[in-house]
Amino acid sequence: MDDTATRGRSDVDFEKFRLRNFVNKLVDLGEVEIHDEPVPLSDLSQIIEATPKAVLFRKAGPEQLEIVGNVAGSRARIAAALGMEPTADLAAEFQRRIASPQPTIEVSSDEAPVHEVIYEGDEADLTKLPFHPQHRYDGGAYISSALDYSINPETGLTNVGCRRLSLRNKRAAGTNVTAPSDLRETYLKCIQRGEKLPLNFTIGSHPLDFMAAGMRVKADEVKLVGTLRGEPVPLVKAITNDIMMPADVEMTIEGYLDEKGYIENEGPYGEMMGYYGPMHLDPIYHVTAITMRKDPLHQTVLHGCGDHLERAESVNISSIIREAQVRELLTGIGIEVVAVRGMLSSGECQHVRVAIRQKLPGQARVAISLLLGSLTWIKHVFITDDDIDLFDQDRFEWAFATRFQADKDIITLTGVRGLRMDPSMEGKGVGTKAGFDLTFPVDRRNLFLNRRSVPHTFTDVAPRFQTVEQALQEGPKFFTELMDGIGTRDGREVSVAIDNLRDQNRVERLSDGRFSLTDGGDS
Repeated sequence: MDDTATRGRSDVDFEKFRLRNFVNKLVDLGEVEIHDEPVPLSDLSQIIEATPKAVLFRKAGPEQLEIVGNVAGSRARIAAALGMEPTADLAAEFQRRIASPQPTIEVSSDEAPVHEVIYEGDEADLTKLPFHPQHRYDGGAYISSALDYSINPETGLTNVGCRRLSLRNKRAAGTNVTAPSDLRETYLKCIQRGEKLPLNFTIGSHPLDFMAAGMRVKADEVKLVGTLRGEPVPLVKAITNDIMMPADVEMTIEGYLDEKGYIENEGPYGEMMGYYGPMHLDPIYHVTAITMRKDPLHQTVLHGCGDHLERAESVNISSIIREAQVRELLTGIGIEVVAVRGMLSSGECQHVRVAIRQKLPGQARVAISLLLGSLTWIKHVFITDDDIDLFDQDRFEWAFATRFQADKDIITLTGVRGLRMDPSMEGKGVGTKAGFDLTFPVDRRNLFLNRRSVPHTFTDVAPRFQTVEQALQEGPKFFTELMDGIGTRDGREVSVAIDNLRDQNRVERLSDGRFSLTDGGDS
Protein backbone atom coordinates (compact mmCIF):
# COMPACT_ATOMS: atom_id res chain seq x y z
CA MET A 1 0.00 0.00 0.00
CA ASP A 2 1.43 3.37 -1.02
CA ASP A 3 2.33 5.89 1.70
CA THR A 4 2.14 3.19 4.34
CA ALA A 5 4.73 2.90 7.07
CA THR A 6 5.15 -0.07 9.39
CA ARG A 7 5.51 0.85 13.05
CA GLY A 8 5.46 -0.82 16.41
CA ARG A 9 2.72 -0.31 18.99
CA SER A 10 4.89 2.04 21.03
CA ASP A 11 4.94 4.51 18.12
CA VAL A 12 1.15 4.67 17.74
CA ASP A 13 -1.48 6.20 20.01
CA PHE A 14 -4.34 3.72 19.69
CA GLU A 15 -6.47 5.58 22.23
CA LYS A 16 -6.60 9.10 20.75
CA PHE A 17 -9.38 8.30 18.27
CA ARG A 18 -11.00 5.48 20.19
CA LEU A 19 -14.78 5.84 20.36
CA ARG A 20 -14.89 5.11 24.10
CA ASN A 21 -12.49 7.95 24.84
CA PHE A 22 -14.46 10.33 22.62
CA VAL A 23 -17.63 9.43 24.51
CA ASN A 24 -15.83 10.16 27.78
CA LYS A 25 -15.00 13.59 26.37
CA LEU A 26 -18.65 14.14 25.52
CA VAL A 27 -19.62 13.14 29.06
CA ASP A 28 -17.31 15.85 30.41
CA LEU A 29 -18.97 18.35 28.05
CA GLY A 30 -22.44 17.44 29.33
CA GLU A 31 -23.43 15.97 25.97
CA VAL A 32 -24.33 12.45 27.11
CA GLU A 33 -27.39 11.00 28.84
CA ILE A 34 -26.32 7.91 30.80
CA HIS A 35 -28.54 4.93 31.63
CA ASP A 36 -27.06 2.67 34.30
CA GLU A 37 -30.18 0.50 34.62
CA PRO A 38 -30.76 -2.55 32.40
CA VAL A 39 -32.49 -1.63 29.12
CA PRO A 40 -33.95 -4.17 26.65
CA LEU A 41 -32.77 -3.86 23.05
CA SER A 42 -36.35 -3.09 21.99
CA ASP A 43 -36.27 0.21 23.94
CA LEU A 44 -32.97 1.63 22.70
CA SER A 45 -34.26 3.61 19.73
CA GLN A 46 -37.17 5.18 21.59
CA ILE A 47 -34.86 6.38 24.35
CA ILE A 48 -32.26 7.70 21.88
CA GLU A 49 -34.84 9.65 19.86
CA ALA A 50 -36.34 11.23 22.99
CA THR A 51 -33.26 13.32 23.82
CA PRO A 52 -31.04 15.75 21.90
CA LYS A 53 -28.01 14.29 23.69
CA ALA A 54 -25.92 11.23 22.95
CA VAL A 55 -27.03 8.23 25.01
CA LEU A 56 -24.82 5.70 26.81
CA PHE A 57 -26.38 2.44 27.95
CA ARG A 58 -24.35 0.56 30.55
CA LYS A 59 -26.46 -2.62 30.49
CA ALA A 60 -28.20 -3.09 27.14
CA GLY A 61 -29.95 -6.29 26.18
CA PRO A 62 -29.74 -9.67 27.93
CA GLU A 63 -25.92 -9.63 27.59
CA GLN A 64 -25.90 -6.21 29.38
CA LEU A 65 -23.56 -4.72 26.81
CA GLU A 66 -22.34 -1.15 26.73
CA ILE A 67 -23.83 0.70 23.75
CA VAL A 68 -23.61 4.35 22.80
CA GLY A 69 -26.01 6.04 20.42
CA ASN A 70 -26.06 9.33 18.53
CA VAL A 71 -22.49 10.42 19.28
CA ALA A 72 -22.49 12.74 16.24
CA GLY A 73 -26.04 14.10 16.37
CA SER A 74 -25.26 17.79 16.91
CA ARG A 75 -22.93 20.48 15.63
CA ALA A 76 -21.42 20.73 19.11
CA ARG A 77 -20.46 17.06 19.05
CA ILE A 78 -19.03 17.31 15.52
CA ALA A 79 -17.00 20.30 16.71
CA ALA A 80 -15.73 18.25 19.65
CA ALA A 81 -14.67 15.51 17.23
CA LEU A 82 -12.66 18.10 15.32
CA GLY A 83 -11.24 19.53 18.54
CA MET A 84 -12.96 22.88 17.96
CA GLU A 85 -15.60 25.14 19.49
CA PRO A 86 -19.20 24.80 18.22
CA THR A 87 -19.12 28.39 16.92
CA ALA A 88 -16.02 27.75 14.79
CA ASP A 89 -16.12 27.45 11.01
CA LEU A 90 -16.15 23.66 10.83
CA ALA A 91 -16.39 23.57 7.04
CA ALA A 92 -13.22 25.66 6.76
CA GLU A 93 -11.43 23.23 9.08
CA PHE A 94 -12.67 20.34 6.95
CA GLN A 95 -11.21 22.02 3.86
CA ARG A 96 -7.91 22.59 5.64
CA ARG A 97 -7.61 18.92 6.56
CA ILE A 98 -8.56 17.69 3.11
CA ALA A 99 -5.78 19.88 1.73
CA SER A 100 -3.26 18.07 3.97
CA PRO A 101 -3.44 14.35 3.06
CA GLN A 102 -2.07 11.92 5.63
CA PRO A 103 -0.27 8.60 5.05
CA THR A 104 -1.27 5.38 6.78
CA ILE A 105 0.57 3.25 9.33
CA GLU A 106 0.50 -0.55 9.20
CA VAL A 107 0.65 -2.41 12.52
CA SER A 108 0.70 -6.12 13.22
CA SER A 109 -2.29 -8.11 14.43
CA ASP A 110 -0.57 -8.66 17.77
CA GLU A 111 -0.33 -4.90 18.26
CA ALA A 112 -3.84 -3.95 17.10
CA PRO A 113 -6.31 -3.36 19.96
CA VAL A 114 -9.20 -4.43 17.74
CA HIS A 115 -7.60 -7.91 17.51
CA GLU A 116 -7.40 -8.43 21.25
CA VAL A 117 -10.36 -10.84 20.94
CA ILE A 118 -10.83 -12.89 17.75
CA TYR A 119 -13.72 -15.17 16.78
CA GLU A 120 -13.49 -17.22 13.56
CA GLY A 121 -15.63 -19.86 11.89
CA ASP A 122 -18.56 -21.06 14.00
CA GLU A 123 -17.46 -18.82 16.88
CA ALA A 124 -18.15 -15.74 14.77
CA ASP A 125 -21.78 -15.44 15.86
CA LEU A 126 -23.72 -12.36 14.71
CA THR A 127 -26.58 -13.16 17.11
CA LYS A 128 -24.28 -12.22 20.00
CA LEU A 129 -24.15 -8.64 18.73
CA PRO A 130 -26.77 -6.00 19.68
CA PHE A 131 -28.86 -5.86 16.51
CA HIS A 132 -32.04 -4.05 17.52
CA PRO A 133 -35.32 -2.71 16.04
CA GLN A 134 -34.97 0.97 15.14
CA HIS A 135 -38.18 2.16 13.40
CA ARG A 136 -41.74 0.89 13.73
CA TYR A 137 -42.02 -0.68 10.26
CA ASP A 138 -38.41 -1.80 9.71
CA GLY A 139 -37.91 -5.21 8.18
CA GLY A 140 -35.87 -6.60 11.06
CA ALA A 141 -33.25 -5.92 13.72
CA TYR A 142 -30.36 -3.73 12.63
CA ILE A 143 -26.86 -2.52 13.34
CA SER A 144 -26.78 0.96 11.84
CA SER A 145 -23.23 2.00 12.75
CA ALA A 146 -21.27 -0.18 10.32
CA LEU A 147 -18.54 1.41 8.21
CA ASP A 148 -17.68 -0.84 5.26
CA TYR A 149 -14.21 -1.45 3.82
CA SER A 150 -13.63 -3.22 0.51
CA ILE A 151 -11.01 -3.41 -2.22
CA ASN A 152 -11.86 -2.90 -5.87
CA PRO A 153 -10.25 -5.93 -7.59
CA GLU A 154 -9.65 -3.92 -10.78
CA THR A 155 -7.95 -0.87 -9.23
CA GLY A 156 -6.67 -2.16 -5.90
CA LEU A 157 -8.13 0.91 -4.21
CA THR A 158 -9.92 0.66 -0.87
CA ASN A 159 -13.48 1.96 -0.71
CA VAL A 160 -14.98 3.17 2.57
CA GLY A 161 -18.70 3.68 3.08
CA CYS A 162 -21.42 3.58 5.70
CA ARG A 163 -23.96 0.78 5.57
CA ARG A 164 -26.56 -0.93 7.72
CA LEU A 165 -26.63 -4.61 8.58
CA SER A 166 -29.85 -6.58 9.14
CA LEU A 167 -29.59 -9.84 11.05
CA ARG A 168 -30.45 -13.11 9.21
CA ASN A 169 -28.77 -15.75 11.37
CA LYS A 170 -25.51 -16.48 13.16
CA ARG A 171 -23.41 -16.34 10.03
CA ALA A 172 -25.32 -14.11 7.62
CA ALA A 173 -26.81 -10.63 7.37
CA GLY A 174 -28.52 -8.40 4.85
CA THR A 175 -27.17 -5.04 3.79
CA ASN A 176 -28.13 -2.25 1.39
CA VAL A 177 -26.07 -2.39 -1.80
CA THR A 178 -28.89 -0.95 -3.92
CA ALA A 179 -28.25 2.79 -3.60
CA PRO A 180 -25.68 4.24 -6.05
CA SER A 181 -22.18 3.84 -4.60
CA ASP A 182 -18.67 2.73 -5.49
CA LEU A 183 -19.30 -0.51 -3.57
CA ARG A 184 -22.36 -1.25 -5.72
CA GLU A 185 -20.39 -0.68 -8.95
CA THR A 186 -17.59 -2.96 -7.75
CA TYR A 187 -19.99 -5.69 -6.61
CA LEU A 188 -21.94 -5.70 -9.89
CA LYS A 189 -18.70 -6.39 -11.75
CA CYS A 190 -17.90 -9.23 -9.31
CA ILE A 191 -21.30 -10.77 -10.05
CA GLN A 192 -20.57 -10.65 -13.78
CA ARG A 193 -17.31 -12.52 -13.14
CA GLY A 194 -18.98 -14.97 -10.75
CA GLU A 195 -16.77 -13.82 -7.86
CA LYS A 196 -17.36 -13.15 -4.19
CA LEU A 197 -16.47 -9.68 -2.90
CA PRO A 198 -14.59 -9.56 0.42
CA LEU A 199 -16.21 -6.91 2.62
CA ASN A 200 -15.42 -5.95 6.20
CA PHE A 201 -17.17 -3.66 8.66
CA THR A 202 -16.04 -1.63 11.64
CA ILE A 203 -18.44 -1.15 14.53
CA GLY A 204 -17.64 1.56 17.08
CA SER A 205 -15.80 4.28 15.15
CA HIS A 206 -14.86 7.90 15.80
CA PRO A 207 -17.18 10.48 14.13
CA LEU A 208 -14.35 11.59 11.84
CA ASP A 209 -14.20 8.07 10.40
CA PHE A 210 -17.89 8.42 9.53
CA MET A 211 -17.12 11.73 7.86
CA ALA A 212 -14.49 10.02 5.70
CA ALA A 213 -16.99 7.28 4.84
CA GLY A 214 -19.44 9.93 3.65
CA MET A 215 -17.13 11.09 0.86
CA ARG A 216 -16.97 9.62 -2.63
CA VAL A 217 -13.61 10.11 -4.30
CA LYS A 218 -11.61 8.22 -6.89
CA ALA A 219 -8.75 7.45 -4.54
CA ASP A 220 -7.75 5.08 -1.76
CA GLU A 221 -10.45 6.16 0.66
CA VAL A 222 -8.93 4.49 3.70
CA LYS A 223 -6.40 7.34 3.64
CA LEU A 224 -9.27 9.79 4.09
CA VAL A 225 -9.75 8.45 7.60
CA GLY A 226 -6.33 9.68 8.65
CA THR A 227 -6.63 12.85 6.60
CA LEU A 228 -9.77 13.91 8.45
CA ARG A 229 -8.30 12.84 11.77
CA GLY A 230 -5.36 15.09 10.94
CA GLU A 231 -2.72 12.40 11.40
CA PRO A 232 -1.84 8.94 10.03
CA VAL A 233 -4.38 6.23 10.77
CA PRO A 234 -3.03 2.87 12.07
CA LEU A 235 -4.19 -0.02 9.88
CA VAL A 236 -4.15 -3.75 10.48
CA LYS A 237 -4.67 -6.53 7.95
CA ALA A 238 -7.89 -8.45 8.51
CA ILE A 239 -7.76 -12.01 9.86
CA THR A 240 -9.61 -13.74 6.99
CA ASN A 241 -8.96 -11.48 3.98
CA ASP A 242 -6.50 -8.85 2.76
CA ILE A 243 -8.48 -5.70 3.62
CA MET A 244 -6.66 -3.16 5.79
CA MET A 245 -8.79 -1.85 8.66
CA PRO A 246 -8.35 0.86 11.32
CA ALA A 247 -6.66 -0.91 14.22
CA ASP A 248 -8.08 1.36 16.93
CA VAL A 249 -11.84 0.85 16.44
CA GLU A 250 -13.98 -1.09 18.90
CA MET A 251 -14.92 -4.04 16.67
CA THR A 252 -14.69 -5.45 13.15
CA ILE A 253 -16.82 -7.93 11.23
CA GLU A 254 -15.10 -9.73 8.36
CA GLY A 255 -16.78 -11.56 5.52
CA TYR A 256 -17.96 -11.33 1.93
CA LEU A 257 -20.89 -10.70 -0.38
CA ASP A 258 -21.55 -13.92 -2.26
CA GLU A 259 -21.59 -14.20 -6.04
CA LYS A 260 -25.34 -14.93 -6.27
CA GLY A 261 -26.20 -11.25 -6.50
CA TYR A 262 -29.45 -9.56 -5.52
CA ILE A 263 -31.55 -12.44 -4.25
CA GLU A 264 -33.14 -11.55 -0.89
CA ASN A 265 -35.53 -8.81 0.19
CA GLU A 266 -34.01 -6.27 2.58
CA GLY A 267 -35.90 -3.47 4.32
CA PRO A 268 -38.03 -1.46 4.56
CA TYR A 269 -35.96 0.87 6.72
CA GLY A 270 -36.43 4.37 8.14
CA GLU A 271 -34.27 6.52 5.88
CA MET A 272 -32.53 9.90 5.85
CA MET A 273 -35.57 11.86 4.65
CA GLY A 274 -37.59 10.80 7.68
CA TYR A 275 -39.68 8.35 5.63
CA TYR A 276 -39.21 4.67 4.84
CA GLY A 277 -36.98 3.38 2.12
CA PRO A 278 -38.73 0.57 0.22
CA MET A 279 -38.01 -3.13 0.52
CA HIS A 280 -35.69 -4.23 -2.29
CA LEU A 281 -33.55 -7.16 -3.34
CA ASP A 282 -30.00 -7.19 -1.99
CA PRO A 283 -27.09 -9.63 -1.69
CA ILE A 284 -26.39 -11.78 1.35
CA TYR A 285 -23.41 -10.98 3.52
CA HIS A 286 -21.54 -13.93 5.08
CA VAL A 287 -19.40 -13.43 8.18
CA THR A 288 -16.00 -15.13 8.46
CA ALA A 289 -14.61 -13.47 11.60
CA ILE A 290 -15.47 -11.02 14.37
CA THR A 291 -12.71 -9.18 16.22
CA MET A 292 -12.93 -6.67 19.06
CA ARG A 293 -11.22 -4.98 21.95
CA LYS A 294 -11.33 -6.67 25.36
CA ASP A 295 -13.82 -4.03 26.54
CA PRO A 296 -15.69 -3.04 23.36
CA LEU A 297 -18.12 -0.15 23.31
CA HIS A 298 -20.90 -1.06 20.90
CA GLN A 299 -22.44 1.68 18.78
CA THR A 300 -25.78 2.48 17.20
CA VAL A 301 -26.50 5.40 14.89
CA LEU A 302 -29.58 7.60 14.99
CA HIS A 303 -30.85 7.52 11.41
CA GLY A 304 -34.12 8.35 9.69
CA CYS A 305 -35.83 9.76 12.77
CA GLY A 306 -38.87 11.44 11.24
CA ASP A 307 -39.66 13.64 14.25
CA HIS A 308 -36.11 14.93 14.70
CA LEU A 309 -34.13 14.87 11.47
CA GLU A 310 -31.91 17.61 12.89
CA ARG A 311 -30.59 15.06 15.42
CA ALA A 312 -29.70 12.41 12.83
CA GLU A 313 -25.99 11.65 12.76
CA SER A 314 -25.61 11.30 8.99
CA VAL A 315 -26.93 14.80 8.28
CA ASN A 316 -24.87 16.44 11.04
CA ILE A 317 -21.74 14.80 9.64
CA SER A 318 -22.53 15.36 5.96
CA SER A 319 -23.54 19.00 6.55
CA ILE A 320 -19.89 19.87 7.16
CA ILE A 321 -18.83 18.22 3.90
CA ARG A 322 -21.63 19.89 1.98
CA GLU A 323 -21.04 23.33 3.43
CA ALA A 324 -17.42 22.99 2.34
CA GLN A 325 -18.54 22.03 -1.19
CA VAL A 326 -20.70 25.16 -1.42
CA ARG A 327 -17.92 27.40 -0.18
CA GLU A 328 -15.40 25.90 -2.59
CA LEU A 329 -17.69 26.28 -5.62
CA LEU A 330 -18.54 29.91 -4.96
CA THR A 331 -15.09 31.11 -3.96
CA GLY A 332 -13.81 29.43 -7.11
CA ILE A 333 -15.71 31.97 -9.22
CA GLY A 334 -14.75 34.95 -7.08
CA ILE A 335 -17.80 35.26 -4.82
CA GLU A 336 -16.89 36.18 -1.24
CA VAL A 337 -18.66 33.69 1.03
CA VAL A 338 -19.18 34.82 4.62
CA ALA A 339 -21.07 31.78 5.93
CA VAL A 340 -22.83 28.60 4.76
CA ARG A 341 -25.42 26.60 6.63
CA GLY A 342 -26.95 23.32 5.54
CA MET A 343 -30.40 22.98 7.10
CA LEU A 344 -30.46 19.68 8.98
CA SER A 345 -34.23 19.20 9.00
CA SER A 346 -34.53 19.45 5.21
CA GLY A 347 -33.40 15.87 4.57
CA GLU A 348 -29.66 15.63 3.92
CA CYS A 349 -29.35 19.43 3.70
CA GLN A 350 -31.60 19.87 0.66
CA HIS A 351 -32.02 23.44 1.92
CA VAL A 352 -28.86 25.56 2.04
CA ARG A 353 -28.40 29.11 3.27
CA VAL A 354 -25.45 31.15 2.05
CA ALA A 355 -24.41 34.61 3.21
CA ILE A 356 -22.24 36.48 0.70
CA ARG A 357 -20.59 39.88 0.54
CA GLN A 358 -22.12 40.97 -2.75
CA LYS A 359 -19.81 43.36 -4.59
CA LEU A 360 -21.26 43.28 -8.10
CA PRO A 361 -24.88 43.31 -9.27
CA GLY A 362 -26.25 39.84 -9.91
CA GLN A 363 -23.75 37.83 -7.83
CA ALA A 364 -26.53 36.33 -5.74
CA ARG A 365 -28.28 35.05 -8.87
CA VAL A 366 -25.03 33.68 -10.26
CA ALA A 367 -24.49 31.82 -6.98
CA ILE A 368 -27.98 30.36 -7.10
CA SER A 369 -27.61 29.14 -10.69
CA LEU A 370 -24.22 27.55 -10.02
CA LEU A 371 -25.28 25.73 -6.86
CA LEU A 372 -28.55 24.38 -8.24
CA GLY A 373 -26.89 23.19 -11.42
CA SER A 374 -23.79 21.69 -9.85
CA LEU A 375 -24.84 20.00 -6.60
CA THR A 376 -27.43 17.24 -6.92
CA TRP A 377 -28.32 17.27 -3.23
CA ILE A 378 -29.41 20.93 -3.15
CA LYS A 379 -33.13 21.46 -3.73
CA HIS A 380 -33.61 25.01 -2.46
CA VAL A 381 -30.88 27.61 -1.87
CA PHE A 382 -31.27 30.92 -0.03
CA ILE A 383 -28.70 33.69 -0.57
CA THR A 384 -28.52 36.50 2.01
CA ASP A 385 -26.35 39.55 2.58
CA ASP A 386 -23.36 39.23 4.89
CA ASP A 387 -25.13 41.01 7.78
CA ILE A 388 -27.49 38.05 8.31
CA ASP A 389 -26.55 35.42 10.89
CA LEU A 390 -27.57 32.18 9.19
CA PHE A 391 -27.80 30.38 12.52
CA ASP A 392 -30.34 32.90 13.85
CA GLN A 393 -33.75 31.84 12.56
CA ASP A 394 -35.34 35.20 13.42
CA ARG A 395 -32.73 37.18 11.47
CA PHE A 396 -33.14 34.86 8.51
CA GLU A 397 -36.93 35.24 8.52
CA TRP A 398 -36.49 39.03 8.71
CA ALA A 399 -34.30 38.98 5.60
CA PHE A 400 -36.78 36.70 3.81
CA ALA A 401 -39.69 39.02 4.65
CA THR A 402 -38.00 42.34 3.88
CA ARG A 403 -35.52 41.70 1.06
CA PHE A 404 -37.45 39.31 -1.16
CA GLN A 405 -40.14 39.74 -3.82
CA ALA A 406 -41.52 36.53 -5.28
CA ASP A 407 -42.07 37.92 -8.77
CA LYS A 408 -38.41 38.79 -9.33
CA ASP A 409 -36.28 37.07 -6.69
CA ILE A 410 -36.99 33.37 -7.41
CA ILE A 411 -34.91 31.34 -9.85
CA THR A 412 -36.23 27.90 -10.83
CA LEU A 413 -34.47 25.07 -12.61
CA THR A 414 -36.61 22.24 -13.99
CA GLY A 415 -35.76 18.73 -15.11
CA VAL A 416 -32.63 18.44 -12.98
CA ARG A 417 -31.34 15.58 -10.86
CA GLY A 418 -32.11 15.57 -7.16
CA LEU A 419 -32.11 13.17 -4.24
CA ARG A 420 -34.17 10.18 -5.34
CA MET A 421 -35.25 9.44 -1.77
CA ASP A 422 -37.14 12.76 -1.60
CA PRO A 423 -40.78 11.55 -1.79
CA SER A 424 -41.81 14.65 -3.74
CA MET A 425 -39.61 13.41 -6.61
CA GLU A 426 -42.08 10.52 -7.01
CA GLY A 427 -39.17 8.20 -7.77
CA LYS A 428 -38.32 9.99 -11.02
CA GLY A 429 -34.83 11.13 -10.05
CA VAL A 430 -35.40 14.56 -11.63
CA GLY A 431 -37.47 17.49 -10.48
CA THR A 432 -37.60 21.25 -9.99
CA LYS A 433 -35.21 23.26 -7.85
CA ALA A 434 -35.48 26.85 -6.72
CA GLY A 435 -33.22 29.61 -5.47
CA PHE A 436 -34.29 32.58 -3.38
CA ASP A 437 -32.40 35.87 -3.59
CA LEU A 438 -32.79 37.47 -0.16
CA THR A 439 -30.25 40.22 -0.79
CA PHE A 440 -30.61 43.93 -1.35
CA PRO A 441 -29.51 45.01 -4.83
CA VAL A 442 -25.96 46.35 -4.62
CA ASP A 443 -27.05 49.87 -5.58
CA ARG A 444 -29.74 49.94 -2.87
CA ARG A 445 -28.08 48.18 0.01
CA ASN A 446 -26.60 51.34 1.58
CA LEU A 447 -29.69 53.52 1.20
CA PHE A 448 -30.53 55.08 4.55
CA LEU A 449 -33.93 53.39 4.86
CA ASN A 450 -32.32 49.99 4.25
CA ARG A 451 -29.95 50.29 7.18
CA ARG A 452 -30.58 48.04 10.16
CA SER A 453 -32.20 49.87 13.08
CA VAL A 454 -30.17 49.03 16.18
CA PRO A 455 -29.34 50.88 19.42
CA HIS A 456 -26.50 53.40 19.32
CA THR A 457 -23.43 52.61 21.41
CA PHE A 458 -22.52 55.72 23.33
CA THR A 459 -18.87 56.44 24.11
CA ASP A 460 -17.19 57.61 27.27
CA VAL A 461 -14.68 59.87 25.53
CA ALA A 462 -14.35 63.51 26.52
CA PRO A 463 -16.81 65.94 24.86
CA ARG A 464 -15.55 67.41 21.60
CA PHE A 465 -17.91 70.39 21.63
CA GLN A 466 -19.43 72.63 24.29
CA THR A 467 -22.75 73.20 22.50
CA VAL A 468 -24.98 71.54 19.93
CA GLU A 469 -24.41 74.49 17.60
CA GLN A 470 -20.65 73.97 17.73
CA ALA A 471 -21.13 70.31 16.92
CA LEU A 472 -23.27 71.15 13.89
CA GLN A 473 -20.71 73.65 12.66
CA GLU A 474 -18.49 70.64 11.92
CA GLY A 475 -21.19 69.19 9.68
CA PRO A 476 -24.61 67.45 9.65
CA LYS A 477 -25.16 64.94 12.42
CA PHE A 478 -27.69 62.43 13.68
CA PHE A 479 -29.24 63.04 17.09
CA THR A 480 -27.10 60.42 18.82
CA GLU A 481 -23.97 61.85 17.20
CA LEU A 482 -24.85 65.23 18.75
CA MET A 483 -25.17 63.53 22.14
CA ASP A 484 -21.74 61.96 21.69
CA GLY A 485 -20.32 65.28 20.53
CA ILE A 486 -21.26 67.24 23.65
CA GLY A 487 -20.70 64.25 25.96
CA THR A 488 -24.20 63.72 27.34
CA ARG A 489 -25.91 60.48 28.33
CA ASP A 490 -29.28 62.21 28.72
CA GLY A 491 -30.35 63.71 25.41
CA ARG A 492 -33.16 65.94 26.56
CA GLU A 493 -30.93 69.00 26.59
CA VAL A 494 -29.99 68.23 22.99
CA SER A 495 -33.68 68.28 22.04
CA VAL A 496 -34.11 71.68 23.73
CA ALA A 497 -30.98 73.06 22.05
CA ILE A 498 -32.19 71.91 18.63
CA ASP A 499 -35.58 73.53 19.26
CA ASN A 500 -33.91 76.83 20.15
CA LEU A 501 -31.93 76.69 16.90
CA ARG A 502 -35.14 75.86 15.05
CA ASP A 503 -36.80 79.01 16.50
CA GLN A 504 -33.87 81.00 15.10
CA ASN A 505 -34.19 79.32 11.69
CA ARG A 506 -30.66 78.00 12.28
CA VAL A 507 -31.31 74.29 11.76
CA GLU A 508 -32.91 72.08 9.10
CA ARG A 509 -33.38 68.36 8.50
CA LEU A 510 -31.70 66.50 5.68
CA SER A 511 -33.47 63.67 3.82
CA ASP A 512 -31.75 61.03 5.97
CA GLY A 513 -32.87 62.71 9.20
CA ARG A 514 -29.60 64.42 10.12
CA PHE A 515 -29.63 67.94 11.56
CA SER A 516 -27.77 70.63 9.65
CA LEU A 517 -27.10 74.31 10.34
CA THR A 518 -28.57 76.96 8.03
CA ASP A 519 -27.60 80.57 7.47
CA GLY A 520 -30.51 81.75 9.62
CA GLY A 521 -32.49 83.49 6.87
CA ASP A 522 -36.21 84.44 7.12
CA SER A 523 -38.70 81.60 7.17
